Amino acid sequence: MIKGLVCGYSTKFFSNISRSLRFIDYAKYYLNYCFKKTKFMCLLLIANNIHPNYKLIVAANRDEFYNRPAQKAAFWKDQPDLLAGKDFEAGGTWLGVTQSGKFSAITNYRDFNRKIKQNAPTRGNLTADFLLGNDNPEKYSEMLQEKHTEYNGYNLVYGSINELYYYSNETNLVVKLEPGLYGLSNALLNSPWPKVTESKKYVSELISSGDVSKEKLFKILADKTTADDDQLPDTGIGPEREKALSSNFIETPQYGTRCSTVILIDKDDKISFTERTFNQNNEQYSDVNFEFNLEKK
Repeated sequence: MIKGLVCGYSTKFFSNISRSLRFIDYAKYYLNYCFKKTKFMCLLLIANNIHPNYKLIVAANRDEFYNRPAQKAAFWKDQPDLLAGKDFEAGGTWLGVTQSGKFSAITNYRDFNRKIKQNAPTRGNLTADFLLGNDNPEKYSEMLQEKHTEYNGYNLVYGSINELYYYSNETNLVVKLEPGLYGLSNALLNSPWPKVTESKKYVSELISSGDVSKEKLFKILADKTTADDDQLPDTGIGPEREKALSSNFIETPQYGTRCSTVILIDKDDKISFTERTFNQNNEQYSDVNFEFNLEKK
């Protein structure tokens, strides 16, 4: 019997289940329960002002349960300035850009070795609130720091296409992103997880060769190579799950990469935004494409 708290619940909550299951089945149930309580995403790669033609290059994967309803990227009907996908279950978005040049994206910080807040606010609203609000990055940063204990762990990139910031409530520190190449998964920025390290290497090679294209960035995001066992992180979900989540493109029976996004913003502030959405079997995909110029201030 696992003693103490399970995902923040007393073990009494699971007592009826544990009586009828062998220990190994109980453990599996516990992991599945925890896994569903926190929504994982994703892989985020950002080349910030290091390409001769593009001031910003973004490549990202959103990983989620297949049965969680969401809207593909589109300009929101009630907020036509915002281009983003939408989470229908909890609201908010995982990544978006506005016609005025604001950008934001979020990933969860994964650590099941500690208690998970059961009634914490949805983190997807942090992205949407910045994109739709009037606060500048400095003011928004103050709010994030004041409320950092209210949320489960997350990483947020936010700002304008000309000035981006990174914040994690794990450190409660705000970092301005200087020109450079950045990788983010479900740990802190540029943590040396294999998927982050390898993906940054491939993006760097594309930039150095002058051969950046959407399809080549999508190819990086589609890599299903898993990490070696000795390179896996320990986030409290067990080696088997760590392995399954270690590839760029994730495929499990209930959970996986739902969509990939590539954004190219050139020096003339023209945005090319493509989201590639996959079906549950990842055998087919559909693209939505948007191209527009940022509004002049």
